[in-house]
Amino acid sequence: MADRLETLVTDLTFAEGPRWHDGRLFFSDFYSHRVLAAGLDGRVETIAEVAAQPSGLGWMPDGSMLLVSMLDRRLLRLEHGRLRVHADLSAVAGGPCNDMVVDSQGRAYVGNFGFDRATGESERPACVARVDPDGKVTRAAEDLKFPNGTIITPDGRTMVIAETLGARLTAFDIAPDGTLSNRRVFAQLDGVFPDGICLDAEGAIWVTDARGDSFMRVFQGGRIDRKVGLGARHSYACMLGGEDRRTLFVCTNVGSGAEVANQREGRIEFMRVEVPGAGLP
Repeated sequence: MADRLETLVTDLTFAEGPRWHDGRLFFSDFYSHRVLAAGLDGRVETIAEVAAQPSGLGWMPDGSMLLVSMLDRRLLRLEHGRLRVHADLSAVAGGPCNDMVVDSQGRAYVGNFGFDRATGESERPACVARVDPDGKVTRAAEDLKFPNGTIITPDGRTMVIAETLGARLTAFDIAPDGTLSNRRVFAQLDGVFPDGICLDAEGAIWVTDARGDSFMRVFQGGRIDRKVGLGARHSYACMLGGEDRRTLFVCTNVGSGAEVANQREGRIEFMRVEVPGAGLP
């Protein structure tokens, strides 16, 4: 298939955390403080408003939605149209919270910056927090360089996390109780700032590049199978969705940070691919 991107949604401040759910693409728009859902016709609905900026999204087994609240470092739960605090992550998150994956049992794995970039703090490692269905918070993995996009394989036994400042994808084994172990490099991507990721049925991972001019499909070991150019734009997150999970949605913008908000250059773009999505999210 040709690498031809089409536009689904425009006029966004900064789109992140796309998730295909119940026939629509859900995503966060940071600086308008909204969680949105878009149909394939481009019609957009506001699902929730999060004052401290929404980021990662996911769903519990009962269908309730989990939302990362970035700046106050909380995980929120949307039930019957109302938000409540599901877990307070401030004791474990060294910086704003960001992306998240929720497993089939309702355990949420939430990353964070590790430092406050907005105030000029120096870079430091971060942990990934595991939030159990009852809201209990555990430090699941340590010493990650800006843990970001995260996937879980279809068998539920492996997690891969994008370390944005580590220029790599890092894998872990997942035990039945949710414990992470056997840390290893899935792919070293020198020169890339991997952000959001999604998995396909051949075991390849689509990787967005927060500072580059393309996004790519990568196999374990680091072989880049395909690269799609964006010109002057950057990519920040991606999701395989649609009825057959063969529509690749990509969150793009001209830059990141609060200074881009007023430009409203954020978009959801998409293209068709040969291999469908797999695993979570």
